[in-house]
Amino acid sequence: MEIDYIENEVSLSQPPAVQRRRIRPVDDAHPFDLDAYISGYSGRTAFDRLVHIISTCPTLAPQALKLAFAQIEELRDPTLYQTVMNAYDAVADLPEVQLPPTSELCSVNTAWCEEVTKKNQAERTKLEVELKTYSNNMIKESIRMGHRDLGDFYRATGDYIQALKHYTKSREFCSTSQHVLDMCLSVLELVIEQRNYAHISSYVFKAEGALDTASAAAASNATAGSNSAAQPPKKSAERDQVQSKLDFAMALFHLGQANYEKAAQLFLKIGPPDSLGDWIGKLVAPGDFAVYGTLCALASMSRSAIKFQLTGNAIFSAYIEQEPYVRDLIQSYLSSDFKNVLELLERYSTRHYVDIHMYSHVYDLTNLIRNVAVVLYFQPFQTIRLDRMSTAFGWTVDEVEKEVVALIQSGRIQGRVDSQNKILKARKVDHRAELFARAIKTAAEIQSANRKLLLRMRLQQADLVVKPPKRREQDRAVELLQGD
Repeated sequence: MEIDYIENEVSLSQPPAVQRRRIRPVDDAHPFDLDAYISGYSGRTAFDRLVHIISTCPTLAPQALKLAFAQIEELRDPTLYQTVMNAYDAVADLPEVQLPPTSELCSVNTAWCEEVTKKNQAERTKLEVELKTYSNNMIKESIRMGHRDLGDFYRATGDYIQALKHYTKSREFCSTSQHVLDMCLSVLELVIEQRNYAHISSYVFKAEGALDTASAAAASNATAGSNSAAQPPKKSAERDQVQSKLDFAMALFHLGQANYEKAAQLFLKIGPPDSLGDWIGKLVAPGDFAVYGTLCALASMSRSAIKFQLTGNAIFSAYIEQEPYVRDLIQSYLSSDFKNVLELLERYSTRHYVDIHMYSHVYDLTNLIRNVAVVLYFQPFQTIRLDRMSTAFGWTVDEVEKEVVALIQSGRIQGRVDSQNKILKARKVDHRAELFARAIKTAAEIQSANRKLLLRMRLQQADLVVKPPKRREQDRAVELLQGD
C-alpha cells in the first residue's frame, strides 16, 4: 500500500486581503467566551484550537497561553511548549499588538519535560522490540497490533509521519474487514487532527468498503447463530456510529475543497452526538456541527431546502441548541430579515474565525450568504430604489450600488442600475419571443440532421460509399515479414 506522507504545516489558501482579516476583535460587539468554548474539547484538538486563538485573537492571547500550558501537561509531547510560545511571540511582534512577555504569564515545566521524554523513549524501545519479536515469530495478528500500537504512540508524541507509516503498514496484516475499518478510522482521526483534508476521501472510501463487508459478515453470522433476534440491532447501532464518523470526515473533505453544498448535505445528515462516540470532544464539539452545517447551507442551498432540512431536522435541531444564535440566524434568513442576518454574521464572526476548520472559509461563506440575500430580496420586484435596499440591509446607498453592480456583472441579477436616480430595474424578458426562438432553432437543427441522413442514404443506394479493407494492416505486416 502506498503511504501518503503528511506535512506538519497547513498551507493557507486565502488571498492577502483575507489574511489581514484573521486578527479578530473580542468586545461587546463581538462576544466570545474562551472558557466555555474550549471546555467542549480535549486532548490535542484543544491545544491546537488554543494555539489558533492566540494567532487570531491577540486580546485573548495571554489567557489562551495559560490554558495551552495547562493542556500540554495532559499530553505526551514536550515540543508543544515551543509551538505555543512561537505562536505567542509571532502575535506579540505585530506592531499594533502589545502583549506581556511569556515569562510573566507562565513557565516551562522542565522536570515534566525530562520525565515525559524518558518515558517516551522507554515506551518506544519497548514497542519496537515487541514488533521485532512478532515479526520474527511471523504472528500476523500480533504484527498488526504492534504497528497499531506504534502508530498510536507516534501520534501521541506528535510524530505524524511515523504514525501514518505504521497505521498504513498494519493494513498488510489485517485478516478481517473489521481490522481494515479500524485502521481507516485511526488514519482519519490522524488527518482530521492535522487538518490535511486532501487525504480524507481515499480513506473514507476504503472504510466504507470495509464497513459493508463487515456488516454483511456480521449479518450472516447473526442469522446462523441462535441469538439472531438480539444481534442485528447491536450491529446496526455500531454501523450507524461508524457511518456518522465517515459522514463527518467526508463533510470536512468537501468543506476543505470549498464544495459547500455537498458539505452542508453531509453535515445535516450526521446522526446524534452519541453516534460519533469518542470523536465528540476529541475532534469536534456538538456546537461546531450547527455552525458548519448552517453557514454552508445558507451559502449554497435554496430557501425551501433550508426550511426542510434545517428547521425540519430533529437531530440537527439538537445541535442548534448548542449555539442559540444559529437558530436566530436561520429564522431571520427564512423571514427575509437580511439586515439581522448580516448583523448576526458580523457579531459572531470571531466565533467563526477561531474555528480551526472553518476560519479559512468564513470570508467566502459570508460573501456568498450576502449575495444570496441580495438576489432573494430583489426577486419580487421589477424596479426598486437603492435607498430602500440600503435600509433593508443596513448599508449605504453606494455600498448597495457596488454590490448590485457586481451581481449584475456575474449574472446573478438580470437587471440594470440607473446610477443617476439610484434605481435598480429588472431586465424585461419577452418569454414568448424566447419560446419561438428556441422552437425555430430546434427545427433548424432537426432539418439539418435529416438532410445529412438523406444524403447518406442516397450515397449508399448509389454504392458511392468507400469501405476500407478489413485486414489491410495485417496483410501489410505479413508482406513485410515475407520480404525479410
